[in-house]
Amino acid sequence: MTAEIGVMTYTVLDQARADLEGTLAEIAGIGYAGVETYGLVEHFGAARVRDAVASAGLALTSAHTPFPAGPDAEALLDTNEELGAEVLVWSMEREEFDSPDAIKRGVERVNEAAERAAGRGMRIAYHNHFAEFSQVFDGRQAYDLLLDLLDDRVLVELDAYWAQMGGADPAEVLAGLGDRARFVHVKDGPAVSYEDDVMVPIGEGRIDWARTLTTPSGLRWHIVELERLHIDTFEALRRSYDHLVGRGLSRGASHVPAPTEERA
Repeated sequence: MTAEIGVMTYTVLDQARADLEGTLAEIAGIGYAGVETYGLVEHFGAARVRDAVASAGLALTSAHTPFPAGPDAEALLDTNEELGAEVLVWSMEREEFDSPDAIKRGVERVNEAAERAAGRGMRIAYHNHFAEFSQVFDGRQAYDLLLDLLDDRVLVELDAYWAQMGGADPAEVLAGLGDRARFVHVKDGPAVSYEDDVMVPIGEGRIDWARTLTTPSGLRWHIVELERLHIDTFEALRRSYDHLVGRGLSRGASHVPAPTEERA
């Protein structure tokens, strides 16, 4: 079954901090089915964000939040339990992929988080950037070493854009992940610079989303994230929705947009 389509709220962080309920209603009005939260709970509190997501008729796909490990673990779990998040998503730092030993040390934190989350009925998911793929040790990408070491309970949120920038083929990565890949971050752009790329609506950049999203995998959610834009954010979200749902790559909440002419 085609995965549902959601929005990562980093995309609309400024708008949501100014008008949480209105922003979520606009996302739902486009047809998106869910949101992955980022940066809202710290601003509004878990209860208000939970209620606003529900009032908009959106699903909470996951929460982008630090791994619940170390001294702050229980507080993080308390907050996300109040939010109603079932999956908590985060990343290791770029420098933690500088060597196999660094990867092992970083994974200890992730696996601790998986154990603690399991005690609350939650799951952890790992979100990549580009270093996981650009760093290679004895012919193996750092990402492969990471997957070997991660607790089997840790799910994957593949950021296909950063994977491609790191030198990987996102479709091949998804095929290898199988059912472990539950979420994919969908973004588009020139795929040139991690720090400086300006995103464009999905389908207007370099990523072959038709090939990537039709690769057999365990994906449940396609989560649109447009980090830096030179056009109106909601216009970019509408065009992204039209591309993904209009071509049958993703499943919207309530409708499929009318066919449109291909954009140049």
